[in-house]
Amino acid sequence: MGIVLKQSLKNTFFIYLGFAFGGINTLFLYTRFLQDEYYGLVTFLLSTSNLLMPLIALGIHHTIVKFFSSYFTKLEKDRFLSSVLFLPLLIAIPIAYFGNLFYEQIGDYLSEENPIIKNYTFVIYLIAVACAYFEIFYSWAKVHFQTVFGNVLKELWNRVVVMILLFAVYLELITKVEFIYYLTGAYFLRMFIMMFYALKIYVPKFTFSKPENYKEVLRFSGYIILAGSAGAIILDIDKFMIPGKETLATAAYYSVAVFIGSFIEAPSRAMLNILQPLTSKTLNEENHKEVASLYKKSSINLLLISGLFFVLINANVGQLFNMLPKQYAGGALVVFMISLLKLYNGFMGNNGAIINNSKFYKITLPISLIMAISVYLLNKLFYYELDMGTDGLALATLIVIFCANTFKLYFVKRKFSITPFTNKSFKMIVIIAILYLAFNFWDFPIDNLYLWKFPIHPILNIALKSILIVVAYIFLIFKLNISAELDNLLKKYYK
Repeated sequence: MGIVLKQSLKNTFFIYLGFAFGGINTLFLYTRFLQDEYYGLVTFLLSTSNLLMPLIALGIHHTIVKFFSSYFTKLEKDRFLSSVLFLPLLIAIPIAYFGNLFYEQIGDYLSEENPIIKNYTFVIYLIAVACAYFEIFYSWAKVHFQTVFGNVLKELWNRVVVMILLFAVYLELITKVEFIYYLTGAYFLRMFIMMFYALKIYVPKFTFSKPENYKEVLRFSGYIILAGSAGAIILDIDKFMIPGKETLATAAYYSVAVFIGSFIEAPSRAMLNILQPLTSKTLNEENHKEVASLYKKSSINLLLISGLFFVLINANVGQLFNMLPKQYAGGALVVFMISLLKLYNGFMGNNGAIINNSKFYKITLPISLIMAISVYLLNKLFYYELDMGTDGLALATLIVIFCANTFKLYFVKRKFSITPFTNKSFKMIVIIAILYLAFNFWDFPIDNLYLWKFPIHPILNIALKSILIVVAYIFLIFKLNISAELDNLLKKYYK
């Protein structure tokens, strides 16, 4: 876990730095500098591009991670990269052609309830292309175990750009319309920077020769493109469906609650950046003992870190909403459900990487398709028919992903005879539950403190309660010897 822990810590730092910028943007700048309608429009455009991106990427970013380490000569690696790098154009170019041909019809469909969407329909395609090739070149760097720079671009770049652009809107240097265009340009600039970095790490000699296992490569990409598209539906269909019933502003309100609840997933994203290629390598080498070790260690460490942020977020969620405009309040239940889901994802460790990079990868397709259909149907039931509002959207996501994750745990146990459970897993769950119950239902009696009309009493409440939570959490972690890796790391700095 040496390289995993080292790069994971760096990635976690930059992800949380990105979340800090994103938090300022989401909680303060978007809600004050951009009208709710335009904030909802940006949310809709980005979510819809996320739905399109896996199709354009053709699963190549996953294909690179799975197969690159299985080649042992430069000639084989060059043939592989040459073969897969331009495959997404076979999808992107026809989509561009037919999208232009039927632009009016597509725009009319998407903007039926919110006419403002029609003028920006083409932005969805452009951002999807930029994100697809960014992920491809990021995977290029990942397989050489260089994840930090790409992680900075993925987690920090867009949020810093958004902050700069939002201040530019506030200072009337650009218009709200220009904000969207400049943001689109920033995605392409990020893509080119990632491309140059990937080529600096490894420059292949481009050739028209195919790798010997090209049929297997294409088969894997075909499965992953469908699974990835279905996976994107699961994550972003709710934001896509909101404008079909309510205003774009509602999408903005829901997006804020989802952002707060998703805050705890940063450690998972950081660790999985390096765990994915490392898991692929150990599987290709048939080192099953190391696979089992990575599975257990990633699970307990991610549960440990995610659990802390789960308690911090949910114990302070009321005060967080007190800092927002009143129309954003009322999302505490969404935050709880989304954060509970992210906590379970952390407990899964590198489960997904084990399945995706093994010979059993085909199971991801039926799982993803069933999940996509289920989340769509449950969204229709909870949101449209039972009129449960955005709480219904979050509940649908929680139910579907919880069931899918549970099945994946069973599947890996059945096929590999390994689980993420250790004797410390139950201890961690008890610690998280006790601290959540101990700190969730009260606040310090501090209120009505303002600085230049801005409420600072929520900040004081959050700071004081968070200090108590962190101290209690760390004490229990060390007392019960939960994580050997964390113990060794902190002892090294303590000395």
